[in-house]
Amino acid sequence: MALETEIRNALGALSPEHLDVINESALHSGHSGDDGSGESHWRVVIKAGSLDDMSRIARHRAVHSALGKDIIGRIHALAIDIQ
Repeated sequence: MALETEIRNALGALSPEHLDVINESALHSGHSGDDGSGESHWRVVIKAGSLDDMSRIARHRAVHSALGKDIIGRIHALAIDIQ
């Protein structure tokens, strides 16, 4: 299964109203952290009511928790845009 699909499935636990999972790895080709997999740098744009009453740090922690250690361990960089 592609990492994008794994990310989407994992973040489904937050019941997002909007979710974009963007692979930005090509923008970082040759940079530190580029492991050559083409799946090292990601951006998540998410809107979820379950995140509304949380602080910014708590929202980011919730996203990381939903993704889990396995997925986080395979990502070099993760940008999180919470709307």
